Amino acid sequence: MNILFKSALAASLLVAALVQARAEGSPAKAGSDRSQVYNIRSTDKLRISIFQEDDLSTICRVDAKGTVNLPLVGEIRVYGQTLSQAQRTIEDAYKDGKYLRNPQVTVAVEEYAPREVSIQGQVKNPGRYPLPVESTMSVLDLVTKAGGFTDSAQGKAVRVTRIQPDGSTKVITLDVESLIKGKSNAKTNEDNKALLLEPDDIVYVPEAII
Repeated sequence: MNILFKSALAASLLVAALVQARAEGSPAKAGSDRSQVYNIRSTDKLRISIFQEDDLSTICRVDAKGTVNLPLVGEIRVYGQTLSQAQRTIEDAYKDGKYLRNPQVTVAVEEYAPREVSIQGQVKNPGRYPLPVESTMSVLDLVTKAGGFTDSAQGKAVRVTRIQPDGSTKVITLDVESLIKGKSNAKTNEDNKALLLEPDDIVYVPEAII
């Protein structure tokens, strides 16, 4: 019984080692934290690798339409997607086109597009500010970077102008003053979503009417 037990244990360890070796030989996906945070922008340069398909792997730039041009499948729209979402989009394109049965795609950013927002009006240091590449910035963060409100600012009616992917313009009004003062009723679900800035957002702080 002792010999049989040792043999079974050895076999189990061998199977586990083989599974681990196979896993280590598979392509690594982009870092989970980064791939979940960063959204692809136009003019980003991407490295797109397909496991064991070197002829299909490429480095390309996202064009003005938000697409990348890939071997066999042509133009694939990736604008606004996270890196992990873009990986799945490209994998589906190769599977749907019946070019590859089980493609394993890795997408990484070789060169980031410029990412800036601007703040105007009644703040102490209006101007353009860079957005963090792989983290977020809120309107409150931007107001703080710009030195805070002036004495004549109307902080309860801060406007964010945002260009939508279809080219339309959306204007969002936020009560940033209450957020600074810590009033919980200033944070609605829509406000929380709108507080996170996107590239090319324009923040305007109006002057209070006395």
